[in-house]
Amino acid sequence: MSKMMKAAFLPGNSTVEVREVTVPEPGHGEVLLAVKASTICGSDIRAIYHEHLGKGPEGYQGVVAGHEPAGQIVAAGPGCRRFKVGDRVLVYHISGCGVCNDCRRGYMISCTSDQYRRAYGWQRDGGMAEYLLAEEKDLIQLPDSLTYLDGAQVACGFGTVYEALQKVGIDGNHAVLITGLGPVGLAAGALCRKLGAEKIIGIDISPERRNIAQSLGLCDSVLAAGLDNVSEVRELTRGSGVERAIDCSGNADARAVAIRATRKWGRIVMVGEGGSVAFNPSPDIIHDQKTVFGSWVTSTWLMEELAERLVRWNLHPEQIVTHRFSLAQASEAYALMASGRCGKVAVCPALE
Repeated sequence: MSKMMKAAFLPGNSTVEVREVTVPEPGHGEVLLAVKASTICGSDIRAIYHEHLGKGPEGYQGVVAGHEPAGQIVAAGPGCRRFKVGDRVLVYHISGCGVCNDCRRGYMISCTSDQYRRAYGWQRDGGMAEYLLAEEKDLIQLPDSLTYLDGAQVACGFGTVYEALQKVGIDGNHAVLITGLGPVGLAAGALCRKLGAEKIIGIDISPERRNIAQSLGLCDSVLAAGLDNVSEVRELTRGSGVERAIDCSGNADARAVAIRATRKWGRIVMVGEGGSVAFNPSPDIIHDQKTVFGSWVTSTWLMEELAERLVRWNLHPEQIVTHRFSLAQASEAYALMASGRCGKVAVCPALE
């Protein structure tokens, strides 16, 4: 194995720098992965690629980018208890302290330790590199029937949606509205389909993303974002509105549509990061007995469950990957993802 590797960094001015860095060596309880696929998250575009929005320990620390990797273990340090060289794995993208209440529940995303909570690609080196140093406790087995591109999306994209859908519940009694058809919204459509939703309606401003949702059969109806969306959704649901709404947009207008297009006793879950929303509590929420949930990423145990469910459902997240790039082309990959004119974008070091 070479002692040096290529790795991508995000300076914060809508550019990418690919540098040569030293291949790390695993210590106690750590493994070294040969990265096979690393997908780009919209949060990286919003909070790192264009400009560094996070402050202090929550901000980007100038490390190797990327928090959606999957790969194969090529070296294991002492103290590893479950995983070994040759295993195919994906990585939960926040490494927590492991002993606070949130970590014990599997939600390392909410780790309360200022000293030990470090997100891959934000505060510790991430997956936009040929190799990644990861802690064994952060790993999830990648089933043989899933590809590395499938696995790369389990943590942050499909896993985030799976968590949100567990909160609101989806079954054959439900018409579902998805506002925002970026990769997370597309994942929502794919999972709602497998969970048996009676009707799936998607809304997005991008014609490219609307076309992807329709061509893959992830939505039954796709609407262009506009002033008439609430009435359009009601028309598609016999005047009642949807039982469940999932906002994946982070957009104020789209969130308001998600709330207002949901029928009485319905449930809305907010997944898209950033932005704001304005609504009138009495007519929009209280009088119709609606419930609004917030959902942030997922847990290690639900991520492991999702990997199993994907096999059972024969569902491959890879289907929403529209573009693949080599590590040397990382700049093109991030620029395309930032344009919004695509589905999921992946960087695959093996394409070099």
